[in-house]
Amino acid sequence: MTEQTDDSLTPPRAVLVGIVGGAFSGLFGLGGGIVMVPLLTSLGGLTQRRASAYSLAAILPAAIVGSIPYLTHQAVDLISAGLLVVGSVVGAAYGARLLARVPETLLRWLFVGVLVAGIVRSLLDAFADPPSVSTAQGVPSLLDGAGMVGLGLVMGIASGLLGIGGGQIAVPGLSALFDFAPALAKGTSLVAMIPTAVSGTWVNARNGLVHLRTAAIIGLVASVFSFGGASLSVVLPDNVASIAFAALLVFALTQQVRKALEKR
Repeated sequence: MTEQTDDSLTPPRAVLVGIVGGAFSGLFGLGGGIVMVPLLTSLGGLTQRRASAYSLAAILPAAIVGSIPYLTHQAVDLISAGLLVVGSVVGAAYGARLLARVPETLLRWLFVGVLVAGIVRSLLDAFADPPSVSTAQGVPSLLDGAGMVGLGLVMGIASGLLGIGGGQIAVPGLSALFDFAPALAKGTSLVAMIPTAVSGTWVNARNGLVHLRTAAIIGLVASVFSFGGASLSVVLPDNVASIAFAALLVFALTQQVRKALEKR
C-alpha cells in the first residue's frame, strides 16, 4: 500500500509541533511519540497513520541529541543497546509494514492503550522511591542476551506501528526484567532507538507515509526546544512532574477516544 504524503502538515505547523513536543519532552523527561503523535493529529492535522510515521522519523534527531549526555556520563550499556538493536531494527521494519495495512480506527485504539499505560506508569513514578544510579551492567548471560533481543523486537514493532520511542517499552522492560537503574535504562534505550528509527522510517518513506524534510524540521526543532523544557524541569519536584505528565496524557487520551468514537 502506497499513499501520498499529507500536504496539511505545512512547515509552520511542523515547527509548532516541534516546539510544543520538544518543550514537553524536555520538561517531563519522557515524550517521544507518546507526546508527538497526539500533537501531529491535532496541531498537524494528520491522520493517525501518518502521525505515527512522522513521529518515528522525528524521533531520530531527538534520539541522537538526547543520547549525548547519557554517553558522556557513561549511562549507556553499549552491549545491551546492541542486543536491543538486533531485535528492534527487524521489529521496526515489520511494524512499519503493518502501519500501512492496519485500519485507522484500530491504530487509534492501540495508541489509546499506550496512553493508558503511560498514565499508569507516570502515577506509579510519582510515588516511587528516588531512582538509583548505575553504569554499564557488563556482559549479559546467554539467557539475558536473548531476552534483550526479544525486548528489542517488541520495542521495534511498537515503534514502527505506533510511532513511539523506546521509552514506553524498553525503559520499563530493562528496569523490570534486567534490573537497570532508570538513567541507565533511558540512555541505553535512546541509543538503541537511533537505528530503530532509521529502519522503520525507511519503510514508511517507501510507502509514501512520511515527507522526510518535514519530519526533519519537527525533529530538529524538538531537539532544540527540549533543552528549554529540561531547564524548567529542574525546578519541578519529580513527583509533581510525573503527576503533571499524567494529566497531559489524560488530556491526550480524551482527544484520542473522542476521535475514535467519531470515526465509528
